[in-house]
Amino acid sequence: MSTPVRSRCSAAPTADPRDSRSDPYAPFPLRTDPAQSGLITRQVTTRLGALLVRTSPARTGTTATVLLHGAAGSWSTWTPLLESARARGDAPADLVLIDLPGWGEAPLPDRPLRNGRDSRTIDAYARAVTDAVRALGYLEWNLIGHSLGGFVALHLASIEPVRTRSVGLVSPTTFSVMEAAAHPLRRFGTLPAFSALLAVMTVFAPLGRAAAVLLSGFNRIRLLRAVVSPLFAHPSLVPGSVVDALAAEVRPQAFVIAARQAGDYDAEENWRRITCPVRSVRGEHDVFVTSCDHRMLAETIPQATTVVLAAAGHFGHIEAPGAVLDALADSFSPLS
Repeated sequence: MSTPVRSRCSAAPTADPRDSRSDPYAPFPLRTDPAQSGLITRQVTTRLGALLVRTSPARTGTTATVLLHGAAGSWSTWTPLLESARARGDAPADLVLIDLPGWGEAPLPDRPLRNGRDSRTIDAYARAVTDAVRALGYLEWNLIGHSLGGFVALHLASIEPVRTRSVGLVSPTTFSVMEAAAHPLRRFGTLPAFSALLAVMTVFAPLGRAAAVLLSGFNRIRLLRAVVSPLFAHPSLVPGSVVDALAAEVRPQAFVIAARQAGDYDAEENWRRITCPVRSVRGEHDVFVTSCDHRMLAETIPQATTVVLAAAGHFGHIEAPGAVLDALADSFSPLS
């Protein structure tokens, strides 16, 4: 394994908000019924096992737009963005929404893949995404990823530069999180919210399904909203369906595995191979992504550009879906 190049993102972040939209904050609830979002459910076979994916009812071309959720999420976290697109008359086609292995309805892969190697690597997850997309008949793709899904999208773009047409990122897991994951105590001051969350997830990870029961209990007595409030710019205005989904979708073991992968990852070596346009969006109030992350992305990826949303935290596609659609037009425009 190569030695990761660390981020040098130790300075306090500075905000540079550029969006000027006046849309309502978090205007749409989160939907868990695919039909309400014009999607159907399909099962595909990948190298990490069978996955359920939500897709457009019919394939209209050879290019898919693949939406990859973040940690404590599933395909359904994208439904506010899709509802915003439909409200604007831009109903997308050729969508593929994937529950990443270990999240949503996708089981966590067994540890050994072959020859005793751990199957739960960022490379294996990215290649499982390509398996799923190709199984649906697509030859190339636009990738849109949130948080952990952004991390997967960037790696996929680095190993499939010809077939990846564009990458859109919403508060992606990049340099600051990688550094905090590698050195949670030493770098606690860099991203205290992430370091604290990782500590909590590490405690809950050995509990298995019992962890989900406890977190659901926290949600019932309204403690979970206080716990997740740092992730949003205006937590009191976040729809209850979003908080309910966070409670249902938290997977401590999968979170810890993903953090370990991030801490060991050599971003600069891998991401320099990306040749397509990359647009990254973060909220001004994001506690996981800093201005330094955006600067490092722009320095590392030849065609990377960045946007800051003034009225969002870590879930811009839920808090300000219209502004995210505008910012990621290059990735979404082929769908119109």
